[in-house]
Amino acid sequence: MSMDARTPANHHEVPPAEAWDAIAAGYDEFVAPGEASFAHAGLVLAGLQVGDRFLDVAAGPGGLSLPAARLGARVLATDWSPVMVERFTVHVREEGLRDAAARVMDAHALDVGDDTFDVTGSQFGVMLVPDQPAALREMVRVTRPGGRVLVIAYGSPAEFEALQFFISALLAVVPEFAGLPDDPPPLEFQVADPDVLRRRLIDAGLRDVMVDTDHRERIECRSGQELWNWMLSSNPIAGMIVGDLTTDQQATVRQVLDDMLRERADGTRPAELFAPLNIGVGTK
Repeated sequence: MSMDARTPANHHEVPPAEAWDAIAAGYDEFVAPGEASFAHAGLVLAGLQVGDRFLDVAAGPGGLSLPAARLGARVLATDWSPVMVERFTVHVREEGLRDAAARVMDAHALDVGDDTFDVTGSQFGVMLVPDQPAALREMVRVTRPGGRVLVIAYGSPAEFEALQFFISALLAVVPEFAGLPDDPPPLEFQVADPDVLRRRLIDAGLRDVMVDTDHRERIECRSGQELWNWMLSSNPIAGMIVGDLTTDQQATVRQVLDDMLRERADGTRPAELFAPLNIGVGTK
């Protein structure tokens, strides 16, 4: 089995909404719970206040919009995946959050009026859309003058430890695996360079732009299976890649991950893997 012919191209394809529907439950269970701390940090940097109107673009199950609602903002979460929207709605109902709603919407063409929101944000959403400049312009358009736009995205993939563990395990099983392309990079890392993110926010029409690089995502893994679950739930592309493997090869990848995590852990606590973050904020 050879992966080198098709895998790199997949990193530049945009999985359809149905692909995100398929991983919504896993994203909600395995990925979103670890996002709360830096989501809160981003909202603080954006100056979110109680009663502010907050729009979350490409929200997923609510990694950014649920913390905003808990802080007392009036929230509209949007995503092009209906199942992601449903997951958010379930959380709102279970937590009894007020003034929090969700709608299916494309980040490239937001179906809301100009100058509507005090803060517009996107966490791991607009970072991976195919026409990011257009999506950023839309975020600026719907934000009121003097309001803020917040974008949280991954930094350098070379420092994204969960991803690098996963790639290393794949290479151990399938040596011909081509790995990640770098020119151009996968959509997930198109603003991995903080200077690129800063420039795109300025070009979208924002002023006083700052990009915070002091925060990291922390992923706890007790086993190769847990890291496997996290990777396959975080993005449909991971499932596309391992879909090329046989059942035995998939099991071997999980075993290799087990061994790598055992070396990282101290024997009493789960292994901790980190990923760099770029948190960009600007004012309209």
